[in-house]
Amino acid sequence: MKVQETGLILFVENYNACVDYYENKLKINKRSEKKDLTTFDISTGYLMIERGGVSSNKEKSRGQNPTVLRFDVFSLESAVLELKSRGVEFIENRLDFDWGKIAVCNDPDGNRIEIGEINQASASYIKVKE
Repeated sequence: MKVQETGLILFVENYNACVDYYENKLKINKRSEKKDLTTFDISTGYLMIERGGVSSNKEKSRGQNPTVLRFDVFSLESAVLELKSRGVEFIENRLDFDWGKIAVCNDPDGNRIEIGEINQASASYIKVKE
């Protein structure tokens, strides 16, 4: 199979709030928009936000949503400061691991988002674009 593009579809209940969050707080470029479907460009393909999910007023459990959206950046501290200035609230500002560090926030539906910074020594498993 020759894959043309890879995408992730995220079904949400609070559609307008989620679209606003990804577009205006995370500043992900919008590719297209229809009545109940908005597509954003991400470095690996696309993120599609679509009506039809279930929200939670706190972070969804792994049983409710066994996925995490991870956006790797070059400087976690800079990214966290920038996102906070746009109103993003973080559950964790920084968690350290042997491979790197992450900050954790949730979108308006309670979907977990991690902003990550990968250590250079651990970066061989990912393709880094500058």
